[in-house]
Amino acid sequence: MEEIRISVRNLIEFVKRSGDIDRGFYSNARALQGIYAHQKMQALYSSSYQREVFLKEVFEIEGVKITVEGRADGIGFEDGKYLVDEIKSTTRDLDELSYNSNILHWAQAKFYAYIYAKNKNLDEIDVRLTYFQLESEESKKIVHSFSFEELSDFANEVIYGYLEFSKRLIEWQKIRNKSLKEARFPFKKYRKGQREMAVAIYRNIMERNKIFLEAPTGIGKTMSAIFPSLKSLSEEGIDKVFYLVARSTGKISGETAIFKLMDRGLRIKSLSLTAKDKICINEKVSCNPKDCPYAKGHFDRVNNAIVDIFDSLDDFRKENIEKFARMHLVCPFEFELDLANFSDFIICDYNYAFDPNVYLKRFFDSSLESYVLLIDEAHNLPERARTMYSASLSLNNLLFLEDKIPQSLKKIKRALDKTIKEFQKLGSKKFYSYKPFNEFNEAAEKLIYSMNEFLIKYKEDENYEDILEIYFEIFHYNKIMEYYNGDFVSLKDENEIKLLCLDTREIFKNLLNRASSSSFFSATLSPLKYYGHLLGANKDSYFYRIKSPFDPGNFLVLRDKNISTTYKDRLNSIDTIVKRLLKFSEVKGNYIFFFPSYAFMESVYEIYKVFDQGTIIQKRDMTEKNREEFLDNFKFHENIRAFAVMGGVFSEGIDLVGKRLIGAAIITLGIPQISYERDILKSHFQNKIHMGYEFAYIYPAINKVSQSAGRVIRSEDDKGALLLIDKRFSLKNYSDLLPKSWIINDIEDNRQMDILFKKFWDES
Repeated sequence: MEEIRISVRNLIEFVKRSGDIDRGFYSNARALQGIYAHQKMQALYSSSYQREVFLKEVFEIEGVKITVEGRADGIGFEDGKYLVDEIKSTTRDLDELSYNSNILHWAQAKFYAYIYAKNKNLDEIDVRLTYFQLESEESKKIVHSFSFEELSDFANEVIYGYLEFSKRLIEWQKIRNKSLKEARFPFKKYRKGQREMAVAIYRNIMERNKIFLEAPTGIGKTMSAIFPSLKSLSEEGIDKVFYLVARSTGKISGETAIFKLMDRGLRIKSLSLTAKDKICINEKVSCNPKDCPYAKGHFDRVNNAIVDIFDSLDDFRKENIEKFARMHLVCPFEFELDLANFSDFIICDYNYAFDPNVYLKRFFDSSLESYVLLIDEAHNLPERARTMYSASLSLNNLLFLEDKIPQSLKKIKRALDKTIKEFQKLGSKKFYSYKPFNEFNEAAEKLIYSMNEFLIKYKEDENYEDILEIYFEIFHYNKIMEYYNGDFVSLKDENEIKLLCLDTREIFKNLLNRASSSSFFSATLSPLKYYGHLLGANKDSYFYRIKSPFDPGNFLVLRDKNISTTYKDRLNSIDTIVKRLLKFSEVKGNYIFFFPSYAFMESVYEIYKVFDQGTIIQKRDMTEKNREEFLDNFKFHENIRAFAVMGGVFSEGIDLVGKRLIGAAIITLGIPQISYERDILKSHFQNKIHMGYEFAYIYPAINKVSQSAGRVIRSEDDKGALLLIDKRFSLKNYSDLLPKSWIINDIEDNRQMDILFKKFWDES
């Protein structure tokens, strides 16, 4: 008998939900507030109260086995009767709440009660909804007794409501698994290093482990990661694969690999998640039934939309989701989140797995399914992660609230006054501390809950959107405080208080426990132990480096030992840099010159363009279309000189094969700019592991260099040159970190470059 597994929550929502989307102000905050409510209420109960009780029941109906499982918030025994407790946070007045306030809350609690009563052979059981009022921190308990017969009828009604769709899922699993077992690698042969990477990824999945893998550009890392992970869906009991990316170019690479497999007959449901503001089909994102026809009645129609697209397509990409959303008049963002429940392979930004405010709680909070995480271009994640787990509060924003919140809202005014006073008590001097600013933090926590009344009742206020934005800033600050540990500092600036996350190691250890296995991979993941440290590696994690399979003779690396590009020497070096770049790019072809900043790049460009009219430059605020136009120059022209910024959109994730790019110059090391915050980071790692300058400055700089250099050789047939301009590239602590496959030629003038070029290019 075929089996389908589903959580109690997903089952109830699929069968019982109805009506409008009305996310209001709390769309991003409600789940986090719910966690807070659970913690507060569960702490009050006696030792006999069981918290987070796992429950499971199997239903066999019409040849289908449906396994329903989940965790009830609590099970108690009071007044001689068993009781199932569901805890819900609310911003409403507790007096407004009654038995009929929320049908989904009761439905979920009743389903848990049915499972528990059946397991215990109970004739009757109490069900309690405990509502926790977030502002007052008071609670209201609504209790109702149910006979086992009532609960059994209810549970069977729900199961029958899901039966037809469950049959679809079972049929789909048969099709998918047969397809996966028959699937073959989509190319005639593996590239050098590609099979080695695929085997390493598959072994990591089988052993439920973490791997940090550096593989050279051009071997086909995307397919090497995706193909073995898909095989694990049918062979290793994995439920879903998440392909996590840093930017849109990574998303496109993942989609391209999946489409290639589909073209060869593979059947999987693949979803590309798109941010709400990019997939919304209204002129303005406004998730309420008053302003959005797709929000009004969304839940009455969304199941039909899910069935329709599920029966019609395997490819749930943005344009297909939008098409079916319009056809069924449903919100495309909520629609795609629902489709994630029924997708096998999900391509999405890092945020959906790691960001504390937007991660997919339906999968990653106490998940009952087994997931594989594939983290593409993982060198980007440490800096992104530090940003995700840092927060700030601006005094100017607090003063704005003081001016704009109506005087009649006394609770908010009192909480706001207290928060501003605690801010000002910290003084005007800039300083940081490993200890949290407790008095200020407590005031900010009370402020966030006091604002609920305004955000619910004053939606027509002319300043509503600005106040809402500040609310989320305060909320994020409070959320980050939950993670505060010895790897955080509190920073007081003149008009801002910041929580700075310096080391994400312990956070990521916990995050990765959500997944069955995690594979981090990139062409530039050196030193491997550096990335492993920041991203939660443990003593059993794998560290793996695949040697470059390409002929080093096809890559001419030049290192200029004479030019200083330190900040104080830059202006005096510009004329010499221009001469070197002109000589370097004399051979006809396309080149990119990478700089550490826009300001330095623009200074060199202004002089260089006088001598070479075939130049283009990366602008500071380029749209998606501007970026496409920039890259199109390499497709349709053969003698382009492009100026770009290291660490920017053109220094990684772009694939300019063959003659599209024959050379790159990297001007300076790209060491992060010295700053107060960067020096805090240096001091932290110096005290912690005696590697402060390396972690704060050297490793991030070398990574940018390697990424930029990686644009040149993209396949075994490519031939190209690289010019490194900076005296410091010759220093041992930097040169030792450059890729071992590089054969570096030191030069001091254009004459030496001429000699090396004559031999290199004449042999082409």
